[in-house]
Amino acid sequence: MTEREANLDVEVEIRDTDTAVLSVGGELDIDTATLLHHHLANQFVHGRRHLVLDLSRLAFMDSSGLNVLIRAARDAREAGGDLHLVAPTPAVRRILEITGLTMTTPLHADVAQALVAAGHTR
Repeated sequence: MTEREANLDVEVEIRDTDTAVLSVGGELDIDTATLLHHHLANQFVHGRRHLVLDLSRLAFMDSSGLNVLIRAARDAREAGGDLHLVAPTPAVRRILEITGLTMTTPLHADVAQALVAAGHTR
C-alpha cells in the first residue's frame, strides 16, 4: 500500500500479524505529520506492535514529525512492542540525536537488521 500527500510518501509492508515496515520519504512536517500518524495508528489498531520505520528517503523532518515518532514509540511500548528507526538521512539523524530520541528508540543500518531486533525471524 502506498499513499502520497503533499511532499510525503508512505509505503506500508505487513510482515506478519505483529510487524509492519513503513517506508517514509519526502518531508515530514506540520503539513504531513498527520498522514504518518494515521498510518502508524492504523498499525496499532490492527494489532501490529512491532513497527519498523525506514527513514532512508526522508529528506526533512521538523518538530511535528518528531512528535509523531515520539508518540509512536510510546504507543508501541504501551502495546508491548517497539519502534525501530532505519537509516535516517544525516539531517534527520541529527534531529533524532539532538533531541535524545536515539537514546530510547533504536537506530539500525537497514530494514533486515531492524526486523531481527524486532524479533521477526522470517
